[in-house]
Amino acid sequence: MSRTTTPGGDFDPILMAVLANRLNAIVREMTNTLLKTARSAVLAVVRDFSCSIVTGDNRLLCAAEGAPVHIFGSSLQTAAMCELHADLGPGDAFLHNDPYLGNSHPADHMYMVPVFIDGQHLFTACAKAHQADCGNSIPSTYFANARDVYEEGALIFPCVRVQRNYEHVDDIIRMCRRRIRVPEQWYGDYLASIGSARIGERRLIELTKRYGVDMLKAFVEAWFAYSERRTVEAIRRMPAGRWTSTSVYDPLPPLLPDGLPIRVDIEVDPAAGRIEVDLTHNADNIAFGLNESVACATSNAMCGVFNCIDPDVPHNAGSFARINVKLRQGCVTGIPEFPHSCSMATTNIGDRIVNAVQAAFAQVGEGYGNAEGAMGMGAGAAVISGYDWRRDGAYINQEWMIANGGPATPATDGWLNFGLPVACGVIYRGSVEVDESKFPMLYRSMRVARGGAGAGTFRGGPGVEVVYGPRRDAMTIVVSCDGQVNAPRGVRGGQDGPPAETWKILLNGAEEKLPGVTICTLKAGEWIRGVDAGGGGYGSPLARDPQRVRRDVLERWETLESGEVDDESLAVDVAATAARRLALVTGGTG
Repeated sequence: MSRTTTPGGDFDPILMAVLANRLNAIVREMTNTLLKTARSAVLAVVRDFSCSIVTGDNRLLCAAEGAPVHIFGSSLQTAAMCELHADLGPGDAFLHNDPYLGNSHPADHMYMVPVFIDGQHLFTACAKAHQADCGNSIPSTYFANARDVYEEGALIFPCVRVQRNYEHVDDIIRMCRRRIRVPEQWYGDYLASIGSARIGERRLIELTKRYGVDMLKAFVEAWFAYSERRTVEAIRRMPAGRWTSTSVYDPLPPLLPDGLPIRVDIEVDPAAGRIEVDLTHNADNIAFGLNESVACATSNAMCGVFNCIDPDVPHNAGSFARINVKLRQGCVTGIPEFPHSCSMATTNIGDRIVNAVQAAFAQVGEGYGNAEGAMGMGAGAAVISGYDWRRDGAYINQEWMIANGGPATPATDGWLNFGLPVACGVIYRGSVEVDESKFPMLYRSMRVARGGAGAGTFRGGPGVEVVYGPRRDAMTIVVSCDGQVNAPRGVRGGQDGPPAETWKILLNGAEEKLPGVTICTLKAGEWIRGVDAGGGGYGSPLARDPQRVRRDVLERWETLESGEVDDESLAVDVAATAARRLALVTGGTG
């Protein structure tokens, strides 16, 4: 009997665990390589990138802790590579950022290295990295108001070869250097991304040589089959049914004076072990930069599903086979029609999709689904740019000093450093010290927004308030904030989170309210103040453990008015709490 099989003919489960963890280790080494060698702060500090491994026949195999919005579509991009390049060979590398051909959005540069062993294309090592600048017509990788790809202006590479025989294709590099505002910074990030993918290639070759091609092929099929079985088991624990949820994107005058409803329909079929997410009942493509690409619409719908089922289910092509995402040609949440812009496909409307799916699952019953998490990118995630007199040159960077309160769940409070629904906390928060040393800026303050979460049996995560501005010369700030009007919703009796806010502080100290999507210029002495939205609550606040209220007051995340707490001892007044809750239930005045 082969040591790789059990008497029943299945792949050895111990070896399966070893190989699955070895692949995770390879992706983590790719991730650390990119993190330690990248030049821009958005990669080297914030870690707005993700690495993955895809099989030679274009099935996502491993993504470790990659951001969902980045990695669920990896196989779409490797499929494009295989379709467009019949002459793949060792030493090749490809740059792909075309949202009409499988990429997320143009600011995400995906670098793909096909891995050949004994002449066979067995894997593709992928590194997708968000750029500090991608050639947009405005100094930002996000352009919400772009009427089409031409106004957007990004350099788009529909899966082009950037290395052959391990040598650079200089034509592509010259194009990027000419059009990107920070060419040396981009080139450093390019080398880091290519280096990360090459590390993956090297380790995959070493792994295959150790275990053999046949063994690795058998493992891949067994791993996908195991992942699919785990997904079926998770779905069969759910009741059958169909549920609808709508999350409304904020007004965007003059195009969307009343906002934009984003509807999802989910259907759970436990007998068949399948879930369908239908995104087709939404508006047609709109002349703005918020249209979803196929990769983003699919990944954000799947992200919402995986947030609501067994967290131990592996995330790969095996589990994906049991989740169908239904899209429609020419839909704002579907298949974009060229030349509609997908500049912000990864974030704002994508966040609404994740939230709506989670809220739909909450309708299944107690213990299911999640509340909505804070969405959109406020002032703490603005793209800043200008002139740096210290280096006598231009600078551009995306800040990532948001917290964006996470959604409450059936068993936990929302996470403080949630970030965005589409990334689920994977992207790191930035560093005040690094930002102030790399860029000519100052932070005046940063603090958790007191009372900044939706109440519930489990509360949402609070946001933060951040205030910053330029040291000397003017600074341009591009903000693309959702959630200022339609805040994150609570579910099953939980309260909505508070909305986001953006303010400009003038030289005289007066504050000017800014719209959610805005471009503003700050002079020295002026500041921008952003307040994140807070996550929605799950379940009735009257059922919340009073000791949890006490802890929130002690942490200064809530005010004393939020609960009956003795100001002297900061102990819970159990009797007063019970009386007040009873009065609220019965309509009394206690």
